[in-house]
Amino acid sequence: MSAAEDMLALHLKATGHVFEREHRFAAHATGGTGTGCRQRLVAAGLKDWRFDFAVPSRKFAVEVEGGAWTGGRHTTGTGFHADLLKYEAAQRLGWTVYRCDPAMIKSGRAMQTISMLLGQPA
Repeated sequence: MSAAEDMLALHLKATGHVFEREHRFAAHATGGTGTGCRQRLVAAGLKDWRFDFAVPSRKFAVEVEGGAWTGGRHTTGTGFHADLLKYEAAQRLGWTVYRCDPAMIKSGRAMQTISMLLGQPA
């Protein structure tokens, strides 16, 4: 977990938003995380992707995009492509994914947008 993710977790808790961290959305979409999970994922053409934060009952997720200024994995061609495949799979499974970066979290903008998207007060 990054410092930005920890900060967002504190903001979410302070405003009463309940999220699951590291939600394995693809595994849950193919029958859960128990026995046979890997085989079901392969058969469905999915990977064991996780969301940084998720409200599974609403199919709403938050992804904190780090590394933009430090040359992290998300900014390489391979990493960017892998992220696109993950977000595409999530959308095909009916998820709404809100993406933000550490600056948006620090400024409070991410929390305002999350609250708006969920129809809850910030």
